[in-house]
Amino acid sequence: MNVPTWVWFATIGATTLFLAVDVFVIGRRPHVPSMAEAGRHLAFFVGLAVVFGLGVWWFSGADYAAQYYAGWLTEYSLSVDNLFVFLIIMAKFGVPQKLQQTALLVGIVIALVLRGVFIGVGAAVINQFAWVFYLFGAFLIYTAVKLAREGESDDEEYEENRFLRWVEARFPATKEWHGPHLTVVDAGKRLVTPMFIVILALGTTDLLFALDSIPAIYGLTKEPYLVLTANLFALMGLRQLYFLIGGLLQRLVYLSIGLAVLLAFIGVKLVLHALHENSVPFINGGQPVHWAPDIPISVSLGVIVGVLAVTTVASLVKSGRDARAEVTSS
Repeated sequence: MNVPTWVWFATIGATTLFLAVDVFVIGRRPHVPSMAEAGRHLAFFVGLAVVFGLGVWWFSGADYAAQYYAGWLTEYSLSVDNLFVFLIIMAKFGVPQKLQQTALLVGIVIALVLRGVFIGVGAAVINQFAWVFYLFGAFLIYTAVKLAREGESDDEEYEENRFLRWVEARFPATKEWHGPHLTVVDAGKRLVTPMFIVILALGTTDLLFALDSIPAIYGLTKEPYLVLTANLFALMGLRQLYFLIGGLLQRLVYLSIGLAVLLAFIGVKLVLHALHENSVPFINGGQPVHWAPDIPISVSLGVIVGVLAVTTVASLVKSGRDARAEVTSS
């Protein structure tokens, strides 16, 4: 896929423009968005992602479009899983509702920067060392097993990581919220606010999720431009999705299992691809393993859509049955 330099700059520029509008318009006016407002914005970003895929199809062909759509759907489903953790973080720190949008906005900006770094590093490593696909595949399969063991629900408690505990111990903080401000001056001393701690929690959590999502999408496409744009579109609508279906997320009881299946499939796909193009000396004498199939992107896209559809339907059916059973028992 030949992407001109100006297209890269235009894409990054458009993303920066959207983020600037969010920061300077929404960031200065903290509020709880209505369902209609969140729905309009989410529909805009999803529609933009779909139209972008059609543009990829028009200019680069159906195969690259399928790679983009597969990557976008995978990243979007992993981003929905992020929302569970975001909800827990917001509840743990008692973030006022009108400030949640600002906290999410800054957290998503941090996530975009971190993923941009991971995408660049991943592309460089893949170009230099083909055997890294073995590591990516093994890591995704390991992650899938962990997710499957969690069962139908995510952890209900959020444990602060070591970095966050170090920051809280190192920097004095106020207990009171001061709007969207990250620091305040109190009695001549500069103190961090709870908003600063929450944003750090969201940012470090995004970093951990990037460790899963970047190898996963590189299992579907090796085009850095498609990896970047799929991640951009998956994250840019995340804030609206949080407010639109925050309460409904609890009904996706099989999401972890569905994601485990997806990650395991992509992990196996990566390992098979690595075998198909093997150059590791101690595997088959450094020669390609010809019996290992290279799964086409059309099959990958079909599996992703099918798993997400089955996961959603099965989750809603079970949630409905549990709700009816609870009403009957009471």
